[in-house]
Amino acid sequence: MTQTSSEPLDTELADLPPALRWREWMARVEAVLFAASGPVGRDVLARVMGQDCALDLLIGDISAELAGRPYEIARLAGGWQFRTRPEHAAAIRTARQEGDATRDLTRNEALVLTIIAYMQPVTRGAIARLTGREVSRDLIARLHRQALIARGPRSPEPGAPYTYVTTPGFLAQFGLETLRDLPDIEALEDAGLLKPATEITLDLPIVAE
Repeated sequence: MTQTSSEPLDTELADLPPALRWREWMARVEAVLFAASGPVGRDVLARVMGQDCALDLLIGDISAELAGRPYEIARLAGGWQFRTRPEHAAAIRTARQEGDATRDLTRNEALVLTIIAYMQPVTRGAIARLTGREVSRDLIARLHRQALIARGPRSPEPGAPYTYVTTPGFLAQFGLETLRDLPDIEALEDAGLLKPATEITLDLPIVAE
C-alpha cells in the first residue's frame, strides 16, 4: 500500500491482515523513536497507530527484536527513547572525543545535583546552607550546560532568587522515568545506608576534583 505525503496517515490499516498490521505499527513506532532527539510520550506515538493497538505490547515486541543489539528502547522521562546500552558508553565517548558537555561529574557537582533532585525547587543559597560550603555560579552553569538542571520559579525569600529544578534530560541521563523513581532517602537512612541529607548522593559518575 502506497501513501503520498499529502494523504492523511491511515492509522487503522483495516485492509491489512492482523500480522502485517502489527508489523506496520511496529515499524512506525520504531521510526518515530529513531528520529526523536529525546523521549517520546504515549500521546505522540498514538498518532501513528490504530485505536486498538496496545502500545506497551508493541514496544515489548520491538525490544525483543533488539536483543543483542548495542541499543535498546528505554522508558525515560515519561516516554520512550532509543538508548545505547551502558556497556558501550565509553566507546562512544572516546569516538566522539566528547568534552565538558558530557564529562563525568565532580563530587561537588554530584552533591549539588542530588540536593536539587530531592529538594527542588531549591535556591543556590539553600544548597549552600545544606552543604556548609559556597555553591559557585560556575558550578550551577556547568550543570545547566549539561541540560541536567534548569531555572525554576523565584523564591519568596528576600531578593526573590531563582530556584533550580532538574530537567527531562536529568531523568533520561540517569535512567529514570519520573522523579518518583529516585531512591527513598528515609528508607536508606533507616537502613543505615545513608548519612544525613547533606551527604546524600545518587549513583552518579564522579571524577576526582
